[in-house]
Amino acid sequence: MKNIYVLFGVLIIIIVLGCNSYKGSNIHSHQNQDLHYHDSDSHSHSQNEEVKLHDYFGDYSIDDENFGAKTTVTVSDKTRKMVTNALPNHKTGEYPRKGNPNTISAQNRTYSFPVNPKYTGNPKWVREPGVALNGVKFEPGTAEVVECDTGENYRVEAFQELVNLGLDFNNAHVQPTGAYHYHGTPTSVIEKFDSGNDLVHVGFAHDGFLMYYSKSDIYKSSYKLIDGSRKGEDCTYETRRNSRDVSVGGHHDGTYTSDFEYVDGSGDLDECNGITINGKYMYLVTSEFPYVSRCLMGEVALEERRSRPTTAQLFKRMDVNLDGKISKAEAKGRLASMFSQVDSNNDGFLVQSELKHMPRPDRTQRRSE
Repeated sequence: MKNIYVLFGVLIIIIVLGCNSYKGSNIHSHQNQDLHYHDSDSHSHSQNEEVKLHDYFGDYSIDDENFGAKTTVTVSDKTRKMVTNALPNHKTGEYPRKGNPNTISAQNRTYSFPVNPKYTGNPKWVREPGVALNGVKFEPGTAEVVECDTGENYRVEAFQELVNLGLDFNNAHVQPTGAYHYHGTPTSVIEKFDSGNDLVHVGFAHDGFLMYYSKSDIYKSSYKLIDGSRKGEDCTYETRRNSRDVSVGGHHDGTYTSDFEYVDGSGDLDECNGITINGKYMYLVTSEFPYVSRCLMGEVALEERRSRPTTAQLFKRMDVNLDGKISKAEAKGRLASMFSQVDSNNDGFLVQSELKHMPRPDRTQRRSE
């Protein structure tokens, strides 16, 4: 009988210790490089939900009521398909604003990315290298150009003191179509999708490789400022509203894209701001030029649009609610300002046939992008 009491006492002690140990324990997992989470006995269900929120490699959706962002991604064996209204799921600067008179509006975008990208090692220039996880595109270059009578043309960078492009705290602004886009480090995207690791998954490149941002900034660009001075006389920068003389003389200080040159091996990243880490090739968004890749190293079927969009393309982009017509609220850019002229039957809506009568733009005018 005495042995039974002793055994019963030991059993009670084991149960008490086990309960106390469970209450104080946390699960700390690094099994997946891109998942970093904590859990306790009272949050086991929310922990599983948090893991799903941090995993943007498979199917996912964003439906943000506060900002109106809607993005759905579905993944098959070969293709990652993104359908989005391209609205950011975070705060932005107030638009219109000085340097950018445009208003953010929903777009109608569908993107396809290969699930198994093929690395070629042959850099291909692209205007839009990729799309952020929230459906907002990356477009690091600008449409701003300084032209000289002596024949030189200088493409203006987004980050400089010559021209105010109205960039906000996300290093982004708005095109005349209403499309919000990132020129550099997407600050709020990094905050939204940070899973606790140094490398933050921020988007998909159009060749299928992933786009990351390093919080420690340890991976350095291989682009350097060119030695010497620029050449060019009687140079002018023109906008839709005015024209002003610009002196391009002086050293290469980063105002223009041509101020930089790629020096192989001078940094950690290749010509397209890419690097292989743990056997996986990826692109990095950096705080220094080129900020976001200007080229892609994988096979890409994306065709860069260099000419005026067709009537069908223009109509599809603005018909956000897909009702087969464009309202005054949906019309953007030049079409918005010429709405009454194009609306031949004065019914307050535009159909595709009416867009064919839209006057061609004056090529001497430029629009800030």
